[in-house]
This record gives sequence, C-alpha cells and structure tokens, in this order.
Amino acid sequence: MKFDAFTAGVEFGGLRSKDDIKLLICYMLSSVAQPLTKDEIVSILQENSLANYFEINDALSDLFGNKNIIHYSKDSSKYVIAESGRLIANQLDTSLPISVREKTLSAAINLLAKIKRESENTATIKKTNAGYYVSCNISGGNDLDLLNIALFVPDSKQAELVKRNFQENPNLIYSCMLALLTHNSDLVKEALENISEP
Repeated sequence: MKFDAFTAGVEFGGLRSKDDIKLLICYMLSSVAQPLTKDEIVSILQENSLANYFEINDALSDLFGNKNIIHYSKDSSKYVIAESGRLIANQLDTSLPISVREKTLSAAINLLAKIKRESENTATIKKTNAGYYVSCNISGGNDLDLLNIALFVPDSKQAELVKRNFQENPNLIYSCMLALLTHNSDLVKEALENISEP
C-alpha cells in the first residue's frame, strides 16, 4: 500500500493514504445517508485521529471536483454522496480496516444525534449587567414545549457549562425536574442513579 498522506495528528491505525481518505469520506456519506458540512466531516475524521486535517480538505476538494460528492440541494454548505461516490464506497469499503469504518460511523452517528438534540432542545445564553441567563427549552414537537426554564449564573464559564450539560442530555434534565416537582420518589431515585452514572 502506498503511504502518501501527511500523518501529523494521525494515531496508529489511522489512514496514511490519500485514496483511503477519499474512500472513507465516500463510505461515511454513503453509510449515514445524511448531508454533512465540510466542518462536520473534518471534525469526525480529525477528532478521532483518523486522518490529517490538510489531507481531509484535499480529499474533499478532489471528491467534489470529480463529482463523487455534491452539494446538498437544500443547503449548499452540506455535502451528499453522488452515485459515482456510492459506487466507490460499495466496491472498495472492505479495503478499509473494520476498526476505522466502525469508529467513523460511530462518530458520525453521534454527531448527527448531537445536532438533532441541539436543534430540538435549545439553550441560549444572554448576558446581563449582573451575570448570565441560560434559557433552556425542551421541545415536545408540534409547537409544544415540555420544559422551558431560565437559570441565572454569575459568569460565562458557568453559563457555557450549563448549556453544554443541558444539550448533552435534555431527557435527563426533564426527568429530574419532573421527579422533583411531582415528588415521585421512584422517579427521583431513577434520576439520581442516571446522574451518578459515568
């Protein structure tokens, strides 16, 4: 196998071939069947130390230039797999190590779940003279809010922490609030167990 890609930031088991990086991008877009932005693709591969940042960008440019990936019709900032890219992924995906394929798919699915959570359950930070308000909203769909709270915190670091923790697990926040407000001891116990889990 020809190792022709920069490897800075790539862990053992990551990709060291330009063609493998292109193949992995095609495989990922074909497998998740969801449009992804350039930043999301780079984030998935780079944060998992699967490929070098510059090589990922070069691969995306080549794939787009060869029409293996195309812009999503509803949002030109996102890419989808083209038929030629899907053929590449289907014919050659077994040449990629299974650990790389599994790691990439897991990271992509987690990212898509995070995006969905954050779009459905919003948290916004508003600065005031005294500190910050973090407004958290859990949507029930169809213009229905299940929970809408605003929490005051004194500084931006705490505001960001509250926002991040809320968006990571809005269901747990909802369960805890419901348990406390209904004095349901079984639900309180279950919520506390969920909080203490790593």
